[in-house]
Amino acid sequence: MSLQSENDAQTSLMEEIEEMEEIVETEELEDIEDTEKNTKEELEADFWRNPSRTILQAGHESQDFIPDTSELLRFFYTKLFPYKIYAEWLNYSKEIDKKFINREFSFQLSNEAVIRHLSFNNPDELKAEIVKQCPLKIDIGAVYSAKPKDKRSLRPSAYKPVEKELVFDIDLTDYDDIRTCYKGGDICLKCWQFMTVAIKILDVALREDFGFKHLLWIYSGRRGVHCWICDERARKLNNDERKAIVSYLEVIKGGAQQHKKVYLYKNMHSSLKRSLVIIEDYFEQIVLEDQDVLKDEQNWTKVLNCIPDEGLRKELNKKWLQLPLKPSIDKWHDLKSEISHYKNKKNQWRLDSSISEIMFQYLYPRLDDKVTTQINHLLKSPFCVHPKTERVCVPISPDNCENFDPLKVPTLTTLYRQLNETNNTASDKSGTKRIHHEYEKCSLKSYMKYFENFVEGIMKEIREKNREASEMSMEF
Repeated sequence: MSLQSENDAQTSLMEEIEEMEEIVETEELEDIEDTEKNTKEELEADFWRNPSRTILQAGHESQDFIPDTSELLRFFYTKLFPYKIYAEWLNYSKEIDKKFINREFSFQLSNEAVIRHLSFNNPDELKAEIVKQCPLKIDIGAVYSAKPKDKRSLRPSAYKPVEKELVFDIDLTDYDDIRTCYKGGDICLKCWQFMTVAIKILDVALREDFGFKHLLWIYSGRRGVHCWICDERARKLNNDERKAIVSYLEVIKGGAQQHKKVYLYKNMHSSLKRSLVIIEDYFEQIVLEDQDVLKDEQNWTKVLNCIPDEGLRKELNKKWLQLPLKPSIDKWHDLKSEISHYKNKKNQWRLDSSISEIMFQYLYPRLDDKVTTQINHLLKSPFCVHPKTERVCVPISPDNCENFDPLKVPTLTTLYRQLNETNNTASDKSGTKRIHHEYEKCSLKSYMKYFENFVEGIMKEIREKNREASEMSMEF
């Protein structure tokens, strides 16, 4: 054989070997991909069978396996949402009746579509639909004279709102003209203190001035708080009565273009005096130190615009321009000192009131009146999940609200990991205490316990009223 022929034969042999190696590599790669695909499918399948074992069972590499948002929502609404006690709350009885059956629910789906006029015959139906739809948001409406799902087949006169909790909605975006740390949906612990003061002021006013007992404060999941007043008397209020309550509580009035939003009477109402005591406790820390509202001309001008004397405004502005780096708390002392020594007999009481008016404008609760005054208005449900933060809408104790940290509220991912870690640890131990609810194994436990105690307080009062009514009927 010639040298050329030998070279051609070797080249042909090498090409065949390379081709065979490529085939083997391709088959191995396909096997690896199939294995990875099967592993992922097995993980996801096991996730739905038993989310408590998924991570650790799959080995070290699966430690980082976290389902996507829709799967996490299904996990949450399957394993953790408190359907039973939730239904008792909305029904005000353990026996399901029209208060639950005729209650309107609304779902916002992942495609942004909103489904209104939903209603359910029992908690199991509610759970089945929530797990099926995995809504990004759940809203609660009024109890109607008929089932909301039958609305289209009913005459307008046959479908009317009958009752709903008296609700309040306070949102940090309504404080954007005064908070200096963040704007819009972004928050921090400093600006969250506006919510702390709002809860303290409204909670005592609603209890002492109106005699309400059953107030459920809920974190909205992002930047605000909601209050559900569940007393029977509150639930029966009509729109005009709700407007009257808002009018009584409302102090801050006027839109973004109005500089001065608070006007106090010469003889301050006792409820406002009580609110002022709370505001005074927090004003220096929140407004002057944390928000530093007198730090520059742009911000201190907003404060000076609340003073009803142009000469005094100009005098203080000139003084602060000379010492712009002076701390806000010192500038505030300047303002109070100038007002106390300023001679304007014609308008002196108004000048004196401006100090309190500024404090109210910066710290008194800013209410969304439409949420409160319209009985058919929807409000986000407790224990649903905020779609942008993945935080659960948990209760806030008004007695301990100053310690509430919205940035540490459980998220879907946190809860998923906690449940896996807790259950896998428990599975290795014998004689562990029996747990009745999955939420007892994660950081939702304390919030659920608070909610259970709240609902039980309502049920206890209802039982006592029913017993008293029964005893009175027996006397006759």
